[in-house]
Amino acid sequence: MIGMFGGLALLVFLTMRGMNLLIAAPLTALFVAVLNGLPLFPQLLEDESGVNYLTNYMDGFTSFIGSWYLMFLTGAIFGKVMEDSGAADSVSQWIVGKIGMKRAALAIVIACAVLTYGGVSLFVVAFSVYPMALSLFKQADLPRRFIPATLAFGSTTFTMTSAGSPEIQNWIPIEFLNTTPYAGWEVSLIVAVFMMVFGYWWLTKMINKAKSKGEHFVSRPTDPTAEPSSKLPNPLLSMIPLLVVLIVSFIFHDILGTSALIIALSGGILATYIINRKYFHNLAKAFGDGAMGAVIAIANTAAVVGFGGVVKATPSFEAAVNVMTDIPGSPLIGGALAVAVIAGLTGSSSGGQAIALPLLAPHYLDMGVDAEELHRTVAISSGSLDSLPQGGYVVTTIRSIAGETHKDAYPAFGALSVVVPLLGAALAVVLFSLGL
Repeated sequence: MIGMFGGLALLVFLTMRGMNLLIAAPLTALFVAVLNGLPLFPQLLEDESGVNYLTNYMDGFTSFIGSWYLMFLTGAIFGKVMEDSGAADSVSQWIVGKIGMKRAALAIVIACAVLTYGGVSLFVVAFSVYPMALSLFKQADLPRRFIPATLAFGSTTFTMTSAGSPEIQNWIPIEFLNTTPYAGWEVSLIVAVFMMVFGYWWLTKMINKAKSKGEHFVSRPTDPTAEPSSKLPNPLLSMIPLLVVLIVSFIFHDILGTSALIIALSGGILATYIINRKYFHNLAKAFGDGAMGAVIAIANTAAVVGFGGVVKATPSFEAAVNVMTDIPGSPLIGGALAVAVIAGLTGSSSGGQAIALPLLAPHYLDMGVDAEELHRTVAISSGSLDSLPQGGYVVTTIRSIAGETHKDAYPAFGALSVVVPLLGAALAVVLFSLGL
């Protein structure tokens, strides 16, 4: 247990200190393996097929890249072509003109929410919306360290785990509980509204507090050069690629699952080129920069997934799961806590569900727990502790996409993506316990 939780704490510490995840993750995974008595290499095993540090780490690392590389690649390129063509600036200026500069952060939250509820992967949403967020925050003169928190709030809270969401976090429970994506929709709606209102209030308060202390937007040499509005493409036409991504991913989601994103994002890239081709500055460079950004982002995320692969192989992890699933009191509390803790240990909301539900579902259903209530509770709770500092999405969004440090960006990020979903899960338990 010291090795497992100590390794997690060490990974969080090193991440917050700014150590490269490609170094920190395998080092802390080694710490976990040694203190749990795992052999370091497969050659040290009698049959070379059992659990060991090297195989389990690399299986987690490579499986994530194998599953997600093309989504990361097309998502990063889509964001870059939207940026290079001026489409992101055009859309952001149009939004500011409609809802006002004071609500620039709200515009980003809404954009992320629409794409997420449309089935676009969280990682891809961050890639796609970041150029628009950068432009909006610059025009509104808001501290750029809040961009990651804004992206996460719009993607991982009131949309990702809500009833009807096509995101995998809302679909995994269906397999084990025989429910539908709309399980517990009445409570889900109340919780989603609470998370949106409370979270946006908190985000606005944190931004205003920072501005009152003299913080403002600070440009960097790597930022895209802003063009006069007369040279930007039509904002309404520039929204078409975003709609293409949303509509195509929705149409093909049931048939192709997450692979639909490859088609959707490729369609978005093609639509951006066709509509705004005369506005591009350097299309080849946009593709190249997008590809490099995708490689860095997916490598950082895969490094953390590899850490989770070692953790899941330890005897202490199995013991911890048993403790979590035997928590006394309301089964909804036990289920929510178990999924949240396992998601934190593995750095994955979907991983937390996939590990806990095969154990939780039969046990709680035999006790007479309502399947729809359990579905919605564990779905919401899975999107909380997965956003600890070492989480793959966290590192990708803060470091690889936004270019910020954990020290500057994570306090707001954690508040909105960890605390708000935890409060939402608690509210769901209370509402279900009251018979709603």
